[in-house]
Amino acid sequence: MRVNIRVFARLRDIVGAAELDRDVPTGTTAQRIWDDLVEEFPDISTYTGSISTAVNAEYAKMETVLDDGDEVAFLPPVSGGELPG
Repeated sequence: MRVNIRVFARLRDIVGAAELDRDVPTGTTAQRIWDDLVEEFPDISTYTGSISTAVNAEYAKMETVLDDGDEVAFLPPVSGGELPG
């Protein structure tokens, strides 16, 4: 089955793209996708345990089993910026 992977902020910088399409086996979880990304892009491993996950634009647990055509997104914690004023 095919899934679309989206990464944001610093994760996007490390991966070098905002989106990736991957063929994965039936029964693949969001956790498995993350683990595969960490293997391919080791620098994102520092975010393991602190990322938020969404499947089809809904927050989801890493144990969520994906379906063909799903979009899984990984969002690092929000930080930085300036307060107005």
